[in-house]
Formats: sequence, structure tokens, C-alpha cells
Amino acid sequence: MALITQLLRRFLERPGSIDLAPFERTVSSAGAREERLKELAELPRPSVDDLAEFCAIMREAARRTLGLRPYDVQLVGMLALLSGNVAEMATGEGKTLSGAMAAAGYALQGKRVHVISVNDYLAQRDAEWMGPLYDSLGVSVGWIAETSTPDERRAAYAKDVTYGAVSEIGFDVLRDRTRTDPTDLVVPEPGVALVDEADSVLVDEARVPLVLAGATDPGDAVPEMAALVRQLVKGYHYELDDQARNVHLTTKGIDTVEQALGLELYDDAATLTEVNLALHAHALLVKDVDYIVRDGKVHLINPSRGRVALLQRWPDGLQAAVEAKERLAPSETGEILDSITVQGLITRYPEKCGMTGTAVAVGDQLREFYDLKVAVVPSNRPCVRTDEPDRLFEYAMDRDHALVDEIVEVHATGRPILIGTLNVAESERLSLTLAGRGLECVVLNAKNDAEEASIIARAGERGAITVSTQMAGRGTDIRLGDGVDELGGLYVIGSGRHTSSRLDDQLRGRAGRQGDPGGSIFFVSGEDELITHYVADEYAKGVPDRALVGHAQRVAEGVNMEIHRNTWRYTRLLEDHRSKVLGLREKVLRSDSAGDALAEALPERWSELTGTAGEEVLQEAARQIVLFHLDRGWAEHLAFLAELREGIHLRALGRLSPIEEFNKEARLTFERLLAEIESRSITTFETATITADGLDHDGAGLRRPTATWTYLVQDNPFGTEWERILNRLTTKVRRR
Repeated sequence: MALITQLLRRFLERPGSIDLAPFERTVSSAGAREERLKELAELPRPSVDDLAEFCAIMREAARRTLGLRPYDVQLVGMLALLSGNVAEMATGEGKTLSGAMAAAGYALQGKRVHVISVNDYLAQRDAEWMGPLYDSLGVSVGWIAETSTPDERRAAYAKDVTYGAVSEIGFDVLRDRTRTDPTDLVVPEPGVALVDEADSVLVDEARVPLVLAGATDPGDAVPEMAALVRQLVKGYHYELDDQARNVHLTTKGIDTVEQALGLELYDDAATLTEVNLALHAHALLVKDVDYIVRDGKVHLINPSRGRVALLQRWPDGLQAAVEAKERLAPSETGEILDSITVQGLITRYPEKCGMTGTAVAVGDQLREFYDLKVAVVPSNRPCVRTDEPDRLFEYAMDRDHALVDEIVEVHATGRPILIGTLNVAESERLSLTLAGRGLECVVLNAKNDAEEASIIARAGERGAITVSTQMAGRGTDIRLGDGVDELGGLYVIGSGRHTSSRLDDQLRGRAGRQGDPGGSIFFVSGEDELITHYVADEYAKGVPDRALVGHAQRVAEGVNMEIHRNTWRYTRLLEDHRSKVLGLREKVLRSDSAGDALAEALPERWSELTGTAGEEVLQEAARQIVLFHLDRGWAEHLAFLAELREGIHLRALGRLSPIEEFNKEARLTFERLLAEIESRSITTFETATITADGLDHDGAGLRRPTATWTYLVQDNPFGTEWERILNRLTTKVRRR
């Protein structure tokens, strides 16, 4: 029956349907060569022209340099990666080694490889850990991190294989797009992207654009607005929608605000925006759930990994409103010079592959957005973990009492316990509750994520209790301590279901690695956010059943899929525009095309300046003039499109397609942009002071930002103001 199901999946090309038989035959052939290679003093240089020999050499090289003999399934995973697939390999099955062997395989073909991870820690750890293997194969390896200098980055990118977090590689690409001297470029032409934790990077991070900003100014949130909304009462002055994703003032709330401010609120658009931002920050963003405050700053929490999202922020207005809410000084803001989505970054690479423990669940998205298929690699040893049915409760309080009772009972046996919570606040509440019952635990959350590797490594010791917000992308195996096997192995408890079944599976996967015993269970209540936000209309009071919980997860996953799809709809045309601008910019940067164009437009001026400044100086001046106006025009284009998108949804009221209207206006604006860049460049060249010493940038009005800075902008989780208005209108229409 399983064979029939697999054949049907292949016929329908469903996720996970890649046929592994050819890879398995190759690995089997490699096994016959193992003893011969062990006897050689020096291994031959491997070549992918003979994959069986390649597998055999890679296995022996790993054994000699790392003390790790790759399992057959690790070699299968390597071959799946070399074939351009996403390899699904369970937690603890050795993805890091499979990825390194595949990266070496690509590099030995003369291709430049970027191994893209979710954070700096994993990038450095894996590059250094796998370094001896690469060295033995004659493949150079490097890594970049947030603290890397430009010279260190340039040196790392010059290696055959470069490890780096997706954000750092993206920021380097953005910074290169503002360089005015080819020798300052850092990132070489893309070759192969090998993505670790592929579902986290390619799906979860895909909704978060990376931003390069300049010309910084202080934030402009009004502290008085934050103080005003603190006095408002939920249900009286303001109300939330059914899913607690939107908030609006009631009639009484409007009256109260207008009296406090002494104005007609809806006659003053700027003040209305300030009030709405303050209200959203107050009512919808929760400290220790959506963000933490540390070192006097607001730090967003990555919802898919439960750790601090470094450099990440909301759009400036909302970010400043949260800072005002927490009585903090406003952080700097600035004009966006350029941005790139993770999808835009990854699709730059001619070849792509990836690995993760949970790929099938997002297989449709990987195929739709990246043209990647999933190969499910079996585990080396059968999984004997016992996954118990969810324990379901009507009320969260009852769920929490039962959860703690379960921890106390299991801990009494000495069995190690790993509890996965949904947010920071919950992990800290649980820690205090356990302390009240006389139990000590170690807490891993966004407030102490720097210690995560050592905390996770000890989670399998006898008697250990570890509380963690999310386990996705933690990247450290949990090994069982002495005698823990006999106790049943690591016991994983989820304090609630996540909005994605993948995150549940990643938490479960921490137990039962490599055939170890283990167990898992989830505690769920009808008051959990998963139920109240996604299936509130379908849930009557009482204990929710398992079917409802599964349905809620599918609804949540569908919402996130649509957010990803919608983000791509609005950025696809922008990526096309960006590609054209970058092509033009590259030509200007590396040739005399700017000078040739200006000489043709103003031949007399060119001839005059050639005589006084010289041809070489004049060509450089022309290059700087055109590059400035290219970059200036692109920044203005981004600002226009951001403003256009804010209001485009209202066109749905006129039975027009917002995305079609957006694309239509964007195309017209882009056509005018290129003509405007040319016109501005000619005007500047006509009036600029250019001498033998070069171009007077300040006198010509070509001053660039004195500094640039990078961050990730978390899209407003509540949509734009116009989206919220439209949603309220359409909801009312549907109800009628």
C-alpha cells in the first residue's frame, strides 16, 4: 500500500515524491569501494563524474578528518542536494555533514557555493566544524557574521564555500548596490545557494524584507499619544476584531480622544495616524510575546523561532509607537535606499538546493516560489519515539495545571524533560510555577538565546528540565545522559500547538534521534491563540476535539501561505524593475557608458571639459553623476510604490483588482523614472564644477548619506490602515 501511495505521489508530483532509488543504488555501489579506499595513504581527488566513487571518497575523507563515517542515508541526502532538491532529513540525522559534502561537490565542479543558514552562530560553527573535511578535499571555506569587517567579508566570499546567515548575505548584496567603485564590491556573482533550515529561511523569513537605509533621523512617535491610549479601556473605548488582529476606537473612544486633544480627529489625518499607531502598539503588540525590552531598546521576537530577531523592526511609525509605549527614546529612522526579499535574494542564484527536517509541509510553497522539489530521506534507524495524543482542555488554567502536574510526575522518575512554550512570557511564568513546586529548570528564550547551545546540549541529562520558546533552527543535538535510555529517553512536552505543524514536528524531533527512545505530548486548550484566532466562529464552548485543532493549524498555514503569495505578487514587478536598474548600474559602474551618453547629449560641454579636466577625470565624473541619479531615482521609486500600496486596496471598492492597478501604475512610473534619471544627469553635468581635481560633489548637489544602516522590516502584522478599513467593510457586508 505504501508503494502504491508513493507511486501516486510521484505521478501527481506531490511534495516528497522524488524517487530515491537511483541515489540508493549509487550509495550501494560506493559501499563496495570503501575497503579499497581505506588502504590508500592519500585519497584521489573526487569527481562527480563518477558519483559512486565520489560518495566513497567523501565517506572516507569525512572519517579521516572529522571522525565521522557518513551513514548511507547521509550520502543519499548529499546526492539529493547535488541534484538540486530540498532534502528532508529528520533531526539528528546529520544534515550538517550531508550539506558540507554536497557543498564540496559543487565547489569541485568550479562553482561558488554559499551555505545559507538562519543565524551567525550556525554559520561559524558549521564552517569551522567542517573545515578539516574541506581542507582535505582542496576546497577553501570561510564564514561571515554581523561583526565581520568589509575586508573579512571580501576574504570570506573569495573562498570556494562561504557560510553565512541569510540576513548578512542579503545586507552585503544591498550594500554592494550603492558602491561607486568596483574595487569596493564585496559579494561575487552568485553560483549555488545551499540553504540550511530551508523551510525557515525560504518560507518563514520570506515575508520579512531586508532594508538598506540612509539619511537617518530620530523617530517621530508622540509620547503624549502613548500616554493617552494607556487610559483607554478595552471594550469601552476600543474594540478588537474576532481574531485580535485589528483594533478600532468606539464612538465613546473617539469622543474621549477628541476631548483630550481638542480637535476633530477625522479632520486631522496626521493626528489620526498617530492615535491609530499608538492604539495598535498598546492593544495588539504584547511585551514578552511580540517583543522584549533589553538594554533600553525594543527587540522583536521571531515568531517562527522564538528568539530575538536581530536588526528587525516594524515599519518606522509602528516601531516608534512601541518605543513610546515602553517610554524609550525613539530609534533612528531613515530613507530606504534599497530593499530585497529573501525570495528575491535566493532566486539570484542559478542553482539552489536545501535541507531541513520539515520540508514536505511547505513543499507546495517551495515549488511555487523557488521551483524546488522535496526528497524525503529515510532515517538511519527507525524512530521509536512514542507520540501521545494531545491532551485537550476547555480552559487555559486547567491546561496549565495539568501540564505542571505532568512535569512533576515525570521528573520524579529522573527522566529529562524538554518543554516547548509559545512565547517568552509563558516560559517565564512556567519557570516560576515550577520553582513554586520545588523544581529547578533552565529557561531558553529570546532573553538568553546567546547561551542556547550549552543549554540544549545538557537537556538530555538525567533529571534535567529545560523550558524553551521554539526549537526550530536551534542547531544543536540533544544527547541522552547515562541511564536515560532505561527511563524512556527525552520527554518532549508542548504547552500548546503552534500555528504551523512544522514547528510542532521540529519540537517533537528533539526526542528519538538516531533510534533513541523518547516521547512527546502536547497540551491544548480552547483558549489558545490557535483556536481563538483562526477557528473562533467554528468553536463552541467545551473541550475542543483533535479535528478542530488540526483544522485550526491548516487555516493558520493557509493564512501564512497567502501572506507569502501576496508579498510576492507585490514584489514580483519590483524585482523586474530592480533587475533592469541593476543591469544599467553595473554597466555604468564598469564602463564608460555614462560618459559616452553625456558626451552625446552635450558634445560642446564635453569637449570643453575634456580640455580643462582631462578625459579620465571627466569619465569618472560622468560615472559618479549618473550613479547618483540612478540611486536617487531608485530610492524615490521605492518610496512611491510604498505609498501607492498603502492605498491601493481601496480600489477593490470600485470592483478593480488592487494588484493589477498597482502593477499598472508601477509600470508607468518606472518608464518615467528612466527618462528622469537621464534628464537629471544631463542637467547636473551641464552645471557641475569639474576640474582636473575631479567633480565637486557637494556643489553639484550629489551628497550621499554619510552613513547607511541595515535592518529587517517586519511587515505591519495588522496590514496597512486602508487594508484594515477595507477588511472591516467587507466583513460587515459578509455578515449582512
